[in-house]
Amino acid sequence: MRTPLQKGEKILLVTYTSWVSLVWPVIGSLIFFAAGLWLTKYNGYLLIVSLISVIYFLTKYFEWKVNIWVVTSSRVIDESGLLKHFAKESPLEKINNVSYDQSIWGRMLNFGHVEIQTAAESGATDYFNVNHPKKLKDTITQAQADFENNRAINQASQMASAFGLKNQAASSNLTSELEKLFELKQKGILSYEEYVRAKNKLLNG
Repeated sequence: MRTPLQKGEKILLVTYTSWVSLVWPVIGSLIFFAAGLWLTKYNGYLLIVSLISVIYFLTKYFEWKVNIWVVTSSRVIDESGLLKHFAKESPLEKINNVSYDQSIWGRMLNFGHVEIQTAAESGATDYFNVNHPKKLKDTITQAQADFENNRAINQASQMASAFGLKNQAASSNLTSELEKLFELKQKGILSYEEYVRAKNKLLNG
């Protein structure tokens, strides 16, 4: 990954486009490589056909290697470009929904389409031919949950300091209550709206 990490940021997952995208480059390269070797019987200079096929395959391979999606503890990064560098970031707090779908071939070979709905003006961000799309979707969802939980705990600590809760037991109790609320939301016992109301009541109480 060429995008620098922020302080304290951790990489949770790195995934690529499906290996299926390399099938035709491999087949084409093998055909031209073999043809180049065969043609050298008639003209030695035609070995260049084989060399070009190798260069073509290596180019496609390294393009595949740098076309990645990275989930970190604070954002999702879409990177591509071999000679040029393209990077698009989606902060976890801006992501509203993540979904994925797979064709029949996609289910058989484990690749598919992932869509991220964000609060940005651009709306949805689409990732196509993603290797292990469900894993990418689940990692983003879990990263969001962890990010939200950590933010709530940090908010509790700041509130405790602001209101002079220097007593460590009181501050620890507030953090513990927030973690319990978060677990209830994760288990589906509390809806998101109920969780937010309970959290705000606890913080402002």
